[in-house]
Amino acid sequence: MIAIGSDHAGFYLKEDIKNYLEEHNVKYIDVGCYSPERFDYAVSAQKACDKVVSGECDKAILCCGTGVGISMAANKVKGIRACCCSDYFSAKLTRAHNDANVLCLGGRVIGGGLACELVDVFLNTEFEGGRHSARIDKITAIENGEKLY
Repeated sequence: MIAIGSDHAGFYLKEDIKNYLEEHNVKYIDVGCYSPERFDYAVSAQKACDKVVSGECDKAILCCGTGVGISMAANKVKGIRACCCSDYFSAKLTRAHNDANVLCLGGRVIGGGLACELVDVFLNTEFEGGRHSARIDKITAIENGEKLY
């Protein structure tokens, strides 16, 4: 199950992604917003990320104008590794190397076609583990207030 959310600036991109997920029989939960009326991205980010952290959803896809603000909000939720991506390589490696569990996209930056390609690679790329696991452990340590130096 995928959580999907947006603010008003990412609303139409979220709708494109929902259509893509439906066409590919990927189950999702839309946490809002539900129209292009003004809506703050932090609300959708927190709702979607809470579903990932609780285990109700495996991953989340979030959209705002640039993808940056919503990724900043998402990364404040303990246990979330969100990445704003606008290209295929970054979307693939953020899963393979960083074990990202949230993909953030910008509705004013990329179009629906590219967004769906990025969603596809993000959802279908496995974390490689190995040497990358130690790096993820350090991210978690920082999140838990530990000093690495």
